[in-house]
Parts: sequence; structure tokens; C-alpha cells
Amino acid sequence: MTSAANPTVPRRLSTERIADTAVHALVTEALLTPKPGLVDASGRHCHPDMSVALLAASAEALRDPLRQCADAARSMPLGLDLRARIGAIGRAGERRMLATTDGVNTHRGALWALGLLSAGLAAAENTSDALTFVGQLARMPDPARILSHSPSHGEDARIRYGAGGAVGEAQQGFPHIVKHGLPMLRTCRRRGEATDAAALNALMAVMATLDDTCVLHRGGLRGLDFVHRSAVGVLRSGGCATPAGQRRLDRFCRQAHRRCLSMGGSADLLAATLFLDAVMPTEGG
Repeated sequence: MTSAANPTVPRRLSTERIADTAVHALVTEALLTPKPGLVDASGRHCHPDMSVALLAASAEALRDPLRQCADAARSMPLGLDLRARIGAIGRAGERRMLATTDGVNTHRGALWALGLLSAGLAAAENTSDALTFVGQLARMPDPARILSHSPSHGEDARIRYGAGGAVGEAQQGFPHIVKHGLPMLRTCRRRGEATDAAALNALMAVMATLDDTCVLHRGGLRGLDFVHRSAVGVLRSGGCATPAGQRRLDRFCRQAHRRCLSMGGSADLLAATLFLDAVMPTEGG
């Protein structure tokens, strides 16, 4: 892997471009419609405290923290000092997000994922090495982490159900992006499917296998099984570019709303999938 601190390495990606692309991916994910269990252009669904406009404002608030993550990885070697710096940037970014949203947690998980990926791409500038970098960085302890902090809903679900959660996903190098989200997105694009249909199919591919702690928090294991089966059903019906797949997706949306489920972890990974695809489009065809 290329050293993040080697000044002789030519840089194709500016840290500003990395951050801009990450913010654009967050807004694109928010606007994508219809999405089961998530805010989209058709409404707030099971998130009465959120809207597309609020998600867009939250994404914009994260532009500078994401750039700072990339700057840190470009100027510091991989190690505990960098891990501490990324942690400090993330906590400050979360405060900025919450100030923008009046305390609504819109993008905590996305900040974690996209902050790490921004750092990885700034250091490595190719997807494979970036994900290796991210996994190594995420496995390092944050020396400033306050152990007595109140656990989030996702952390509660991770402990209760033994799910990997956002932390485990990052520590493994984001396998649901690498094995499910990106391959589906790029396969659909090669087939000539519309951009939104390809993104929705990528979301279904992630939902079909992810142990989403947001779902576990609201719906437990039965809710998670419902999400997995429903997402698989959409894809087996032909995917979101076909009439049959669209009908299954609409039913999935209605049922998720009735169950008041939120697939927030899947949304974060879709945004990260769109981000990696946009930054490194030539790697996947």
C-alpha cells in the first residue's frame, strides 16, 4: 500500500473532490425513491423528525469534516495518532451535524463510514488498498473514546443480538459494499438499467444480507428476517427495473411502513457504495 505520508506520490484526487463526492452521494441516497423504511422524495415514512431537506442540510454540514478526514490520512501515517485524529474529527463533525439538525441523528453512521472511506481513498487512491487501510484503521482503538458514554441504539442492538454493526462492517473492510452493493450497481449499469433502478437494486442487495442494527433495534430478529426476505423477493422478481420487481418493491415499502422499520444501516452503506463508485468509476467498468 502506498504510504499516506509519502509526498512524492502523485495525487489524482484532491481532498476537496473526495469530500464533495461523499456529500453528493449522501444527497443522492436521500433523494432515491422509493426506499423501504427510509426517508425519500415521497415522504418521511417512519422518520417523522426527518425530511429530504433536513438530510441534505446534514450532508452539507459534513463536507468539511469529511475533507478533514481525507487531509489527515494524506498527511499522517497509518497508526494510533491518525486514529485519534479521525476520532476527534468525527466527534466534532457529529456535533456540527446535530447543531444543523436540531439534535436529530441523521448521519452518524454515514459519517463513520464515509469519514473512514474518505481517509482510505486519500491515502491509497484505489479501492482495494483504500479498504485495506480502512479495515486496519477501524480496528485500532480510539484513545480518546469515553467508555462511559451512553450507547447508541445501534450499539445496543449490536450487543443484544451479536451483530457486527457499523464498527464490524468497517473493521472487515466493508464487505457488504464490496460483495453486494458495488457488484450489483455496476452489473445493472452494464445491462443498461436506469440510474435509479441500479441504485435501488444495489440497496436491495445490501438489505438482503446485512444484519442492520437499525432494523434490529425496532423490529428484532423477526423484523430483520422480514427485511432479508423482502429484499431477496424484489431481486428474484427481476429487480427494480422490471414491472414485477417494482410491484414487489412497492409492497416492501408499504409493509416496512406498517412495521415502522428503519433500514438506516443499509442507507449508509448505499451512500458509501455510490461514493466509491463515483470516485473510482473505472475500477468496476
